[in-house]
Amino acid sequence: MQTDFTPEQRADPAMAASEGVIRKCVHCGFCTATCPTYLLLGDELDSPRGRIYLIKDMLENERVPSAEVVKHIDRCLSCLSCMTTCPSGVNYMHLVDHARAYINDHHQRRWTDRAVRGLLAWVLPSPGRFRLAVRAAALGRPLAPLLARFDALKPVAAMLALAPRSLAPPVPAQSTKAVATRGRVALLQGCAEPVLRPEFRAAAIRLLNRAGLDVVFAPGEQCCGALVHHMGREADALTAARRNVDAWTREIEEGGLIAIVVTTSGCGTTIKNYGFMLRDDADYADKAARVSALARDISEVLVDCDLPAGDARGLTVAYHPACSLQHGQKIVDAPKRLLARAGFTVRTPADAHLCCGSAGTYNILQPDIAGQLGDRKVANLARLDADVIATGNIGCATQIGQRTATPVVHTIELIDWATGGPVPIRLAGRFSTTDS
Repeated sequence: MQTDFTPEQRADPAMAASEGVIRKCVHCGFCTATCPTYLLLGDELDSPRGRIYLIKDMLENERVPSAEVVKHIDRCLSCLSCMTTCPSGVNYMHLVDHARAYINDHHQRRWTDRAVRGLLAWVLPSPGRFRLAVRAAALGRPLAPLLARFDALKPVAAMLALAPRSLAPPVPAQSTKAVATRGRVALLQGCAEPVLRPEFRAAAIRLLNRAGLDVVFAPGEQCCGALVHHMGREADALTAARRNVDAWTREIEEGGLIAIVVTTSGCGTTIKNYGFMLRDDADYADKAARVSALARDISEVLVDCDLPAGDARGLTVAYHPACSLQHGQKIVDAPKRLLARAGFTVRTPADAHLCCGSAGTYNILQPDIAGQLGDRKVANLARLDADVIATGNIGCATQIGQRTATPVVHTIELIDWATGGPVPIRLAGRFSTTDS
């Protein structure tokens, strides 16, 4: 795609990077075939190609983003299916991230939108505040149907509907050692996951120890910044990235790390992008690149480990590949191989490449579109006639679990159970602890 950025614009590293992405687009339209919002809405401007046109015009002419442009950019899930499909190597992730930051800085949203986004940015990255918010949601949940009738209040209704009715006790972030140590890894503490599904962390620690890996938690590490990053709050995202780079750098230099292990694939995609995000920061560029190089999804780590033989109890698993895992990190086979190796029968839905509609805060900020995507995903998973649904991302587990009676667990919960761990909480009604 031809561009006409000025030399002055190219002097801005963000503008220069975006121009490079735009110039790679050859208008082929392959991305439209795998874009969830285009397939759902049928609007060219809700496809990656259409959004690239909008972003090019906005950035090149340094326009104040119009409400129409913002609407179409906001509708993007950042599922990155287009990047898997694209034959030209267009890094749409970097382009849309820049566009969102530009919109955040140059567009005045209505006060209700600003309030909801500000609330999300304040609550979600803090496990303590998030836990309190979930408990408070019980008081407002009866009002959700009423609030959903008003467009401006739909995100509030979505928040209330998504909040679980009860929370399991938190699992402490305590370092543990393996019996026969093969190395030392730092496990991401996370923000939403340890509040909503603390059993994920517990299973991860047991599995990593069973695989011969010592597990540490880096003091000072907090939210990875993905949630604010995708809302265009770039300064907040970079602050989070620097804080975590500092925390993990101390662990690297003091005790050594063979990996920074992540159990939430959305976080993994962002942490692997720290090197790019901080590329122009002289104090952090090298350290961030080192952290990104060490970041691994837990399935990447475990697939190369010698785990005990598994007992799958004859279960069939419907595997839902999170977009941030299959498209953002290009990890497709490792989770399925782990499940199959443990003895599970693994099935994937026909639309495995398409997003379930969770996408960070998308199912809150765009509840109508997210709801349609979630319903379609669950319908396709139901056709697999599986005993349990497995995924590698807390957002997907929440989005899908809200719509089905089939238990939804993390892939590592099943691997942990099959190799000697306790029965997953969501399966406890079917299997007793004596089956562990």
